[in-house]
Amino acid sequence: MKIALVGIGKIALDQHVPAIAASSVWELAATVSRQGAVEGVEAYTDFAKMLEERSDIRVVSLCLPPVPRFEYAAAAIRAGRHVMLEKPPGATLAECHALTALAQEHRVSLYATWHSREADKVAAAKAWLADKTLRRLKVTWKEDVRRWHPGQDWIWEPGGMGVFDPGINALSIVTEILPVNIHLASATLEVPSNRQTPIGAELHFAHPHGAEISAVFDWRQTGEQTWMIEAETDKGTLVLLDGGARIQIDGVEDALVSDNPLAGEYPRLYANMAKLVAQGEIDMDLRPMVHVSDALALGRRISVEPFND
Repeated sequence: MKIALVGIGKIALDQHVPAIAASSVWELAATVSRQGAVEGVEAYTDFAKMLEERSDIRVVSLCLPPVPRFEYAAAAIRAGRHVMLEKPPGATLAECHALTALAQEHRVSLYATWHSREADKVAAAKAWLADKTLRRLKVTWKEDVRRWHPGQDWIWEPGGMGVFDPGINALSIVTEILPVNIHLASATLEVPSNRQTPIGAELHFAHPHGAEISAVFDWRQTGEQTWMIEAETDKGTLVLLDGGARIQIDGVEDALVSDNPLAGEYPRLYANMAKLVAQGEIDMDLRPMVHVSDALALGRRISVEPFND
C-alpha cells in the first residue's frame, strides 16, 4: 500500500520512515512538510495538492503536532483516505470524536496510535496481571525535555500538553495492562511561570476495587532517564522498566516476551494499521487522553520557576 507521511520532523525521521522502509506492506510514496523531506520520495509542501494529485495514495500518516492535526485529518478523510494519527490523536477529545464520526461517514479506517503500548514487554505485563488482585500501582516517568524536545515551543503552548506529552505514553501502557478501567481522582500540576503547560505533574486515580494508583511525571530530570511502572499484587510485584522494554517479576529480570514477531514499536503500529485498512475498522481508544484532559481540568496548578530552552 502506498502511504503519505505528513510532518517530516524528528519523530517521523527517527521512527516512521524506518518502520515504513522495513515493511513489505507499505511504500512511502509522498511526504508533506514545510521544510523536511525524505531522499528519493516525492515531496509536497501543500497537503491539498498532494491529495488532489496522488489519488493512488490511499493512506495518510500524520506526524504533526496535535493542534493543527485535526484539519489535516479531516481533509484526508473527506478525500476518502485512511488516516493514522501520531499520539496524542488530537488537541481535544471533541476533535477525536468528530474525526471518528467523519471516518464512519466516509467509511475509512482511522487509527489513534499509542506507540508505547507496542513496547516489547507490555503484552507480557498485561497477561501477568490479568488473574491477579492489584494492591498498588505507581508510575514514575521522568525525563529531560531539553534532550527529547529541543527548541519545540509548541509543547509549551495550549494544546501542546507539556509533560503530558511523554506522560500520556505511560498512561497508554497503564490503560492497556490493567484489566479494569480507572479514573482520575486528583492532580497537582507544576507550570513554569513563563509557560502555558505543566513541566511536572502528580496524579492519583480511583480504582474500582480500591487499589492505590498514582503517577509522577517530571520533565526536569537530567542524567539517567526514568520510565517505570510498578504494580504490587497479591501474587508478587511486577515492574516495567525503560518504557516497557524490560520487565521484572519480584526483582528478577523475566524472559516473557510478546507473541508479536515484529521488532519495534513503530513497525508494530504500521502492521496494526495495515490490518485496520484490510478489515475496514477504526481504532480510537481515547482512555489515555481522557486521563490527561481530566488532569488539566481537575489539577491544582502551582507556579514554578520559568523554563527557558
